[in-house]
Amino acid sequence: MANPKPRIKIPKTASAGEVITIKTLISHEMESGQRKDKDGNPIPRQIINKFTCAFNGTTVFECDLDPAISANPYFEFNAKVPESGSFKFTWVDDDGSVYESEQAIEVK
Repeated sequence: MANPKPRIKIPKTASAGEVITIKTLISHEMESGQRKDKDGNPIPRQIINKFTCAFNGTTVFECDLDPAISANPYFEFNAKVPESGSFKFTWVDDDGSVYESEQAIEVK
C-alpha cells in the first residue's frame, strides 16, 4: 500500500472561544480481513484503528475504528479554540505505523 496521506482543513484564524469545524481525511485502503485474494487466501486485516486530535497537548477528539469503516476515513468535528496554538492529528495503523500531521491556528 502507498504511504497514507493525511489531509486536514481548519481555519487559519479564529476568535477566542470560537467553535470551529475541523475536517480530516486520510488515504488508506482499510482492508477488513474478511475478503479473499484471487487464490482464495484471506487478505490480512490492515486498518487504521485509532484517530486522535489534540490541541496544545490536550485531546479534543478521539475514536477507535473497526473493520467495518470504509476506505479513506473522513472525520468532521467541532472544537473550541481558547488561544492560539496547534492541532496535532494522529492515526494509528494495525501494523504499528503512526501517521501524524500538525496545523497551527491563530486566535485574534
